[in-house]
Amino acid sequence: MTLPRRGGKIAGMRILVIGGTWFLGKHIAREGLSRGWSVTTFNRGRSGHDVEGVEPVHGDRTNRNDLHRLALQGPWDAVIDTSSSDFPPRDVLLATTALRAVARRWVHISTVSVYQGWPHQALTDHSPLLDCPADADETYGYTGEDGSPTVYGFQKAGGERAVTEVFGDAAVFLRPGVILGPGEYVGRLPWWLTRAQRGGRILAPAPSGQRIQPVDVRDVAEFALDQAAGETSGGYNITHPDGITFADFLGECLAVTAGVGTPEWVEPGVLTGHGVAQWTELPLWRTHAGVWSVDSSRAVAAGLRCRPIADSIRDTWAWLAADGRPVDHPRWADHGIAPEKEAKILASLV
Repeated sequence: MTLPRRGGKIAGMRILVIGGTWFLGKHIAREGLSRGWSVTTFNRGRSGHDVEGVEPVHGDRTNRNDLHRLALQGPWDAVIDTSSSDFPPRDVLLATTALRAVARRWVHISTVSVYQGWPHQALTDHSPLLDCPADADETYGYTGEDGSPTVYGFQKAGGERAVTEVFGDAAVFLRPGVILGPGEYVGRLPWWLTRAQRGGRILAPAPSGQRIQPVDVRDVAEFALDQAAGETSGGYNITHPDGITFADFLGECLAVTAGVGTPEWVEPGVLTGHGVAQWTELPLWRTHAGVWSVDSSRAVAAGLRCRPIADSIRDTWAWLAADGRPVDHPRWADHGIAPEKEAKILASLV
């Protein structure tokens, strides 16, 4: 396909977003429309609502007949797949095979969990990946004794392989660590914001100077669309190149919520001794050395621009304060330490 370019970017793009009704998919759909592109979305119509202005197609990505019906709506300059997390590699292979004849490129939202070294080692885009066949079912892989690697990581690595087998050099993989921002459904930043609003003594993971690298969903959406219109291929780590210290992160949460509170910085050994679950009970906290050592320089060189994390915190609070409601998702309930447990740990420090 040869498309006219306007102002350095392809004009008149036609894209298909698999997903498109919540969080990243919704932001991609909105941003695509704002660029004047034609946006088709494909989902089951069960979670969230289609963005006004898209061409919605409802169906099941695991159903060959639904995929055939979808393909009849093409062609597209690019497919952006935001919904592969809940599907095994064989289902990714099914979708890519069904749509290859009607799509020029495939932009796949993956994860840093596909790396063999995650979360123990510092990572680059060239770090080795976990090995998983392109046609694997949901049983493939294992979770290590220390929580890594994970079945999820194996499954996502297999999904990448499925895309590569079908799209080759026309495939792009975005591998974010943590995505935050308005519309978040996991509940990491919303929990810290509501905890900051409650105030008082706040259990916080030392060291306070630890830098974290979450990215804003809107920045990921813009980069995904840029890649849909581009010509490059391969993987991009999507992490904030500057990051923010945990102290500044909590400080911003307190500032935007007007919470009157004081973080109590507690050493990791004390937290684990009290049975505090990493990554969930204190969201964004994990002791593994590589968690926040993910190099995103290739993505930055390709145009990734990340707003200050303070802006993500402010805008997420504004969304919540305006009765922002994420889609119902079980992971929301997994995040945040119970007030009784937090109080007990804090009391033991006196």
